[in-house]
Amino acid sequence: MAVVRLRHCMSETDAEAEVTVVLPDGSELTVPAGSTVEDVAFEIGPGLGRDTVAGKIDGELVEKYAAVHDGARIEIVTDQSDEYLTVLRHSAAHVFAQALQRLHPEATLTIGPATDEGFYYDVTDVDLDEDDLAAIEEEMDEIIAADYDIEREVRSREAARETYADNEYKRQILDEEADGEEVTFYVQDGWEDLCQGPHVESTGEVGAATLLEVSAAYWRGDEENDSLTRVYGTAFASESDLEEYLELREQAQERDHRKIGQEMNLFSIPTVTGPGLPLYHPPGKTVLRELSDFANELNRDHGYEEVETPHVFRTELWKQSGHYENYKDDMFLLDVNDEEYGLKPMNCPGHATIFDQQSWSYRDLPQRYFENGKVYRKEQRGELSGLSRVWSFTIDDGHLFVRPDQIRQEIESVIEMIFEVVETLDLEVEVALATRPDKSVGGDEIWESAEEQLRDVLESGGYDYDVEPGDGAFYGPKIDFGFEDALGRVWDGPTVQLDFNMPERFDLTYTGEDNEDHQPVMIHRALYGSYERFFMVLIEHFDGNFPLWLAPEQVRILPVSDETLGYAHRVKNALEDEGFRVEVEDRDWTVGRKIRAGHDDRLPYMVIVGEDEQEAGTVSVRDRFENQRGDVDLGDFVDHLVEERAEKRTEPDFVDGE
Repeated sequence: MAVVRLRHCMSETDAEAEVTVVLPDGSELTVPAGSTVEDVAFEIGPGLGRDTVAGKIDGELVEKYAAVHDGARIEIVTDQSDEYLTVLRHSAAHVFAQALQRLHPEATLTIGPATDEGFYYDVTDVDLDEDDLAAIEEEMDEIIAADYDIEREVRSREAARETYADNEYKRQILDEEADGEEVTFYVQDGWEDLCQGPHVESTGEVGAATLLEVSAAYWRGDEENDSLTRVYGTAFASESDLEEYLELREQAQERDHRKIGQEMNLFSIPTVTGPGLPLYHPPGKTVLRELSDFANELNRDHGYEEVETPHVFRTELWKQSGHYENYKDDMFLLDVNDEEYGLKPMNCPGHATIFDQQSWSYRDLPQRYFENGKVYRKEQRGELSGLSRVWSFTIDDGHLFVRPDQIRQEIESVIEMIFEVVETLDLEVEVALATRPDKSVGGDEIWESAEEQLRDVLESGGYDYDVEPGDGAFYGPKIDFGFEDALGRVWDGPTVQLDFNMPERFDLTYTGEDNEDHQPVMIHRALYGSYERFFMVLIEHFDGNFPLWLAPEQVRILPVSDETLGYAHRVKNALEDEGFRVEVEDRDWTVGRKIRAGHDDRLPYMVIVGEDEQEAGTVSVRDRFENQRGDVDLGDFVDHLVEERAEKRTEPDFVDGE
């Protein structure tokens, strides 16, 4: 395909003006005003210019025709970039939409973005179910094989409205979201879609695509709006990459926390109780209690004091903190005696209020509070999914009130605590610095100072991190730690956030060495993120095979016959005396069936006791890996379990380790 280089038309005045952009290595490049991302690429080198697929301006993925501005941070996206797959999948969404309308001309299109796993397209005026996907896929394959050029066209907003005279959804996009008097369409083989891009050059670059599922969705995610049909799919540059993904997806489905949660009786989210409101059954609560004890111990070891705040506050508190303005739509609001109250979406205003109840000297700081605080956020029902996104969840929250000279030391201490959690549970995290969002409070100088201090901690600590522009909290920037699952999806986890704004809004002070009032800095942090999402991560990470210290049932005693049932209970008592969670399998089953049931229940250890063990006062130990060791002194086994639990080892290791 011929490469056509497009350059924005510039007036003589524009041509004389210049802008300076910042490249990924920190160097600066001066280009004519009105230059596009593609123009910048050609300025760097003709090869890079020809290879340009898209770009990033200040962290936002844009089409290569997007104009740059003075001071913009620019990245060039080629088919070797991480972002290329996102661009390809956006084009795959168009391939799906074209295939759908070939087969179902009556279908009305709404939006079809790329996602972390692939893409989706929301449609209406057509009845679709899983049985329809194969035919649509076949049509998609034909479009991909035809290798149609994907061409960008610029049209007036009025012309676009005429195109979508019968599509209220596209007209709403034109009226409420599209900027400027001109908008862009992308066209392939005569089929077109209103779109800002970016896209690959032709449909053939979508090497392999498949459709995954059909679900219901609401227009703009608002359940008050029209119900739509959402079709999910994914795409890769090659068939082999797609096959690898599908294999991983099948493995991930086997590890799905909702499936395992049901098998292990960990939690449920019944329709009768309401969406996004999980119920924790005894085994699940056992795991959560162990996690809570671990976090509480870490907190106390690092000088935190436990506090507790109520589930509901007058909205005056949320207005003072800034949450009402920024989170009102996501809050559950109540009218109580003509006063407005709200279920708390965060714990921080309560902790700030506790700090404000007494006077502090500079010698008293830092003050460190922690709370396993239940919070509530009104997510859209279509976004709720198992424990990953719920209405009610618990944050292992911590808030520190520190002097400016203590910031670095306290942030480093928090990161040390986070990595103790990560390493204890054998997890891997991705680290990111999230900067100021569009919706924020506080001045430029405060934000610049906060971001610079977090960046300095990360760089001096030698951490490999990404920058997530605009992804900070409304009150301050943050360092986020994300957990990657089997499909490469990253889930929000621990966080540390620097906040100069809330202390100002609450007029928090301490008396300095100069005997004057000074404003403390507030640090928000969580070691897990939320218990719900962290529990989800652990269920899937361990495939339900929790380490001994977390396992709901740690040891199961399997008597060979009724004659050894009494000895089985004596063994149980010896283990329970050391605080272990133990059951005796006393059903009238064969030993083989009892062993299979124990493996299905994901037990770290099973202890088999027969007449020989009873006579010798020993046990036979079997672990979840089907390793077995006989003639084991009961005291030795108990001592090992105590040590394994105390060290929080991630795998049972008695049989192999002794």
